[in-house]
Amino acid sequence: MLMPVTGVFAAVLGILMLVLSAYVVKFRMKYNKGMGVTDNPDFQAAVRAHGNLVEYAPIVLIMLGIAELNGVATGYIYWTGMAFVAGRLLHAWGMINGHGEEHKARALGMVLTWLGMLAAAILLLWNVWQVHG
Repeated sequence: MLMPVTGVFAAVLGILMLVLSAYVVKFRMKYNKGMGVTDNPDFQAAVRAHGNLVEYAPIVLIMLGIAELNGVATGYIYWTGMAFVAGRLLHAWGMINGHGEEHKARALGMVLTWLGMLAAAILLLWNVWQVHG
């Protein structure tokens, strides 16, 4: 079975991961630092923005994919995925532009990330309950 909805979100998150990776590489080359970070807050923020995406994206993509395969309505999957992607974009932007400090976009990004993750989990549980309840 095809998963076109999850595929769209996987592609967008993959592109975001490449952009954030390139930003980290820029700092690695600038400071000749193959591993770890310097005390530069922008370098640290770039690494954490990338790392945070790597930590959250896989589980949400897995949940969206399972939901899609299980027949959850496409609209629910799209809205959940869009909230998650918007959260990841805002978080990364807030981390980088806030130099790792508090930033409204970073905070809103985390809220949307968590809401997207929670919505994906609820969709899966609701789907299982509908099918086997």
